[in-house]
Amino acid sequence: MSDTKYSQDTEFLKDGPWDELYVLTKHWKSDLEFYQDDLRFLHHLIDKYFMWITKQENLDMVRELKKGLQDMNTKVKDLLDKVGKHCIQLGYLVEDPNSKDAGITKMEHEHLEEEMAQFVKSFRENRKEVFTITEYVIDSEELVNIMDG
Repeated sequence: MSDTKYSQDTEFLKDGPWDELYVLTKHWKSDLEFYQDDLRFLHHLIDKYFMWITKQENLDMVRELKKGLQDMNTKVKDLLDKVGKHCIQLGYLVEDPNSKDAGITKMEHEHLEEEMAQFVKSFRENRKEVFTITEYVIDSEELVNIMDG
């Protein structure tokens, strides 16, 4: 009975859209590289004006922002590593769909999909917070005068 179940699973996975999952994973990698560049820009934005901040409240907010950006950097590097390895696994499955690792790879893909969705949500929230706090700090520190002068 278990042999029948196994062969049905193998049959299903054999017809799995490995090439489509491979292309999707390549898109994830490209997106993550974009997010990594965007994080670099946000770090630069904060660092550029950090030295002009005089109010302790603003310094504390910016330190928290920098910590959040560091956390996002760690997450994006981790995801890039996972997505890269997953892409290699999918490449093998495109070449040999009957691989015994097909079921594991499919589960890994689903897990990565959830991680990507969570990362994008966190990234967007973090980015919005950076711009909101940056705008607040610039206004409250009157940095507009420094930037224009």
